[in-house]
Amino acid sequence: MTLEDKIENLLRPTIETMGFQFWGCEYLPAGKHSTLRIYIDNAELGVNVDDCGKVSRQVSAIMDVEDPISNAYMLEVSSPGMDRPLFHPEQYKAYEGQEVQVRTSSPVMGRKRFKGVMSQVSESDIAVEVDGELYEIPFSLIDKANIVPQF
Repeated sequence: MTLEDKIENLLRPTIETMGFQFWGCEYLPAGKHSTLRIYIDNAELGVNVDDCGKVSRQVSAIMDVEDPISNAYMLEVSSPGMDRPLFHPEQYKAYEGQEVQVRTSSPVMGRKRFKGVMSQVSESDIAVEVDGELYEIPFSLIDKANIVPQF
């Protein structure tokens, strides 16, 4: 279980009780300048700055008591925004057919960065079409994936 999984298990119940969806989290270690970013959403009402502040206070209290991160870090609570990061297979499935940007930890067919239409989502991977070529990318290799907003 990753640190992000532990944090999600710790915070999800409280955030959902507050009326928000726990979209995901990422921990960016950088010594004294480390960041824990929590993404929340509300499909019906969206998320505003006051919502982020309320959730931040609750999350901060829980993190202080449970202390899953032993060193200093900056806590950020945010909406996933239009270029929303994708964390879970069901999130990928919801955006099937849309353009995504994906970075992998290891090369897939010779490349680590992909930007194209996510044409298929299965239990174990996604298929992204880039320049007419289809790449099957296992979830286990995805470091970061975001929706590419369309205007």
